[in-house]
Amino acid sequence: MNHWLEIIVLAAGKGSRMNSDLPKPMHAVGGRPMLQHVLSTAAKLSPSGMRVIVAPDDTRTPDVIAPVEAVVQPAARGTGDAVRCALADIDASAGIALVLFGDAPLIQEETLRHLINEHAMNGNAVTVMGFETDEPASYGRMIVDETGRLTKIVEAKDASEYEKNITLCNGGVMALDIAVARPLVEGLRDDNNANEYYLTDVIADASEVNLRCGYVVANETEVLGANDRAELANLERLFQERKRIAAMQGGVTLVNPASVTFSWDTFIGPDVVIEPHVVFGPGVRIESGATIRAFSHIEQAVVSGGAVIGPYARLRPGAKIGKDAKIGNFVEIKNSEISCGAKIPHLSYVGDTEVGPRANIGAGTITCNYDGFNKHPTRIGADAFIGSNTSLVAPVDIGPEALVGAGSTVTQDVPSQALVVARGEERMKPFGGAIHRTRNAKRIA
Repeated sequence: MNHWLEIIVLAAGKGSRMNSDLPKPMHAVGGRPMLQHVLSTAAKLSPSGMRVIVAPDDTRTPDVIAPVEAVVQPAARGTGDAVRCALADIDASAGIALVLFGDAPLIQEETLRHLINEHAMNGNAVTVMGFETDEPASYGRMIVDETGRLTKIVEAKDASEYEKNITLCNGGVMALDIAVARPLVEGLRDDNNANEYYLTDVIADASEVNLRCGYVVANETEVLGANDRAELANLERLFQERKRIAAMQGGVTLVNPASVTFSWDTFIGPDVVIEPHVVFGPGVRIESGATIRAFSHIEQAVVSGGAVIGPYARLRPGAKIGKDAKIGNFVEIKNSEISCGAKIPHLSYVGDTEVGPRANIGAGTITCNYDGFNKHPTRIGADAFIGSNTSLVAPVDIGPEALVGAGSTVTQDVPSQALVVARGEERMKPFGGAIHRTRNAKRIA
C-alpha cells in the first residue's frame, strides 16, 4: 500500500495490573498474543518497515515477533519517549509513522487505512484515532476547534468540568508526518505528575506552531486495550463475538453461538453444523458439510466434508479426518489419518495411526503407540474390523478386510482378510461363584 509508511508498535509497558511475569501485549486473545494480532493487521498495509518498542528486560517478545525488529526503550519514560526511540531507528526523513498499541488486538485493517488516507489527504502533521462514548471515564478528551481541527488532548485527571463532558475520546492510534514528528517528539516535556513524556502532547505543541492536526472516529471496540485480566476477558468476549458473526455470515450453523469458542485462525466452511460447547484451538480446518457435535475439543486438526465429530470427542494435533468419517463420543485422535468412511464410534484412543477407508474400530480400542521412549505407528487397512476392547501394540499392521476379535491384544502384523483372536485362556470353574460368596460371607461374619 505505502512505501512511505513506517509502523511503530508500543509494547514496553509492564502491565503490572496483570500480576504476571508475561509482558502485557504477550497475553493471548483467541489463542494468539495480542501483539501478534496487531502486527498481522499492520502487515496488511504493506509498510516499508515495522518495529516494536520493548522493555530492556523483555527477552520473550523479540523472539516471538521475529523477524520484526524490536527496539529497546531503555527506561519506562512514557509513550512520547518510546516513539522517540523508534524515530531514532527510522532512516526515512519523510512519510508517515503509524503508532499502534500492542495490547489493542481488535483494530481492523480498514480502519487503519481510513486513518492513513485522511491524514495524507488533509496534509496533517498529526492525525489521531478517536471514538465516541457515553461513558468517557478515564479516557483522554479530544478538544476540537470550530474549524474541525484537533487542538489538544486533555487527560481525564487534568480535564475541566466542561472538558469532562466531552464524549470524543482518544483511541491512542496516531499517524505522524515523519518530517515534523521528529522535532515535535524531541521537544516533549516531562513536567507532569508522572515525570513521563506523553505522546499526546504533540497535538498541542503542533497547534501552537500552526501545524494542522486532525482526527478520525472509529468504533470504540476496535481501540480497546487491556490493563488487567478483566479487560483481557472483555477483549476475548468481543473477539469471540466477531468470529461467531463472521462464521454465521459465511454459512455456518451455530446451534448455540455464545457457547462456541474459536481460535484466531479457525477455518470453518459453509454448511458446517456446530453444536453447543465446542472449543477450537489453533490450526483447525473444518470443511464444508461436516458436523461437530457438542462438547468436542479440536486443535491443529483437519475435518473433511461430511464427517461427524463427537459429541465429547477430542482431536489433537495432527488429526486428519476423512470425508464421511465418524469420530464418536469419548474418542481421542492424535497425529492420525482417518480415511473416508471409517468409523471410530466411541471410547477409543487412536494415536500415530493410519486408518483405511471404511474400517470400523470397536469401542474401547487403544493403539499402544508409546513404549516409554519412542512413538510407533499402527496401520489399519481398508474395510478392516477391530473388535471392542482391543489393544494394538505398535508397530503393527492390520491388513485390509482383516478381523480382530474383541478383547484381543495384537502384537504381530495381521494379513489381509485374516481373523485373529489374541486373548488369555478362558477358564471356568463350576459353582465357583457360589463357593466364593460362601467363603467371604463366613469371613465377614
